[in-house]
Amino acid sequence: MYDFDREIDRHGTWSVQWDGVAARFGVPDLLPFTISDMDFASPPEVLAALRERVDHGVFGYTDWRLGEFREAIRHWYASRYGAGIDPDTLVYAPSVLSQLSQLLQMWTAPGDGVVVHTPTYDGFRKAVTGLGRELRGVPLGDTEALERELARPDSRMLLLCSPHNPTGRVWTEEELRDFAALAERHGAAVVSDEIHGDLTADGHRHVPWTRIAEPGRGRRWALVTSGTKAFNFPALSGSYGMIGDPDEREAFVRRMETGEGLASPAVLSLTAHIAAYRQGAAWLDELRGYVAGTMELVRERLAGLPGVDWAPPQAGYLAWIDLRPLGIEETRLQEDLVEVEKVAIMPGGVYGTPGFVRLNVGCPRSKAERGVDALVRAAERLRRA
Repeated sequence: MYDFDREIDRHGTWSVQWDGVAARFGVPDLLPFTISDMDFASPPEVLAALRERVDHGVFGYTDWRLGEFREAIRHWYASRYGAGIDPDTLVYAPSVLSQLSQLLQMWTAPGDGVVVHTPTYDGFRKAVTGLGRELRGVPLGDTEALERELARPDSRMLLLCSPHNPTGRVWTEEELRDFAALAERHGAAVVSDEIHGDLTADGHRHVPWTRIAEPGRGRRWALVTSGTKAFNFPALSGSYGMIGDPDEREAFVRRMETGEGLASPAVLSLTAHIAAYRQGAAWLDELRGYVAGTMELVRERLAGLPGVDWAPPQAGYLAWIDLRPLGIEETRLQEDLVEVEKVAIMPGGVYGTPGFVRLNVGCPRSKAERGVDALVRAAERLRRA
């Protein structure tokens, strides 16, 4: 029904992935597989809603609490996850990271520890360290290390990526309940970034943090997310969150409206979210199937590399690939990819784990094929050198 094979020229659209590649990699005109947005057009249902709103012609101040925005979110969580959402628990912010910044300032102090899983999304690192907090990483699956870090008296927050970026790991309900119990035991707040949740692959189930945590005073937790990732409209900005404690929720809204001057959200973001959550389910399901097919192509192409036993992620369109068995130094691989293959692929060192790469395959399959084939050629060339 939807054409995900169509290639759309994004050059000259101020695209970070396409027009900004030279600034990051030092070479122009590379084929990019980098920042996590997709090369697909947003759902036609979203585009139609945006056109209708633009045709109205008046873009005065807006209030996200008026109209259909909150009810569309409630509908999405009920229909997609079987989760009841109280619209009164919702908050709004320009982005997920802006929400995180406010919550860090509310619930931690400079010098406090923020516990994350490694490898770690680089946006987390920048937000946490930029505010003078200490990022404390624990390897995925290492429960003892997680408790050890949370038990430190100045560890004030557990920052989850659920599903996890860059690995695509989907946490089980049991794992999430264990995280909640650890955080409560050691008095740490929990912030769960769930922006990749709608991209969970078939066979896996994303469990929103609202099904784990209990609302009420004295319970410091927040779920932060947005429809911009799954439906590919990040440039419209806009995110929302759910905060369990009503006093903390009021404090968050007050900070956004006064300290941050968020008097009026982006109306086209509200419009896009409403259309996506009301009419975009079929498009999203077809997208997920298409990405799954592309991931299978990646798996087949990587199978020829000795020792590289890669499986598709449980969520998302980011292929997190362990190349350490090949014994290739990361800098040499990046130089070969850029100078010889003319492709830009994110090195694992960006996420604190050298030896991996993160390949964005949220694109037509023809482009993904070029990217993974370039990676395989570079790896084979350097392995034999």
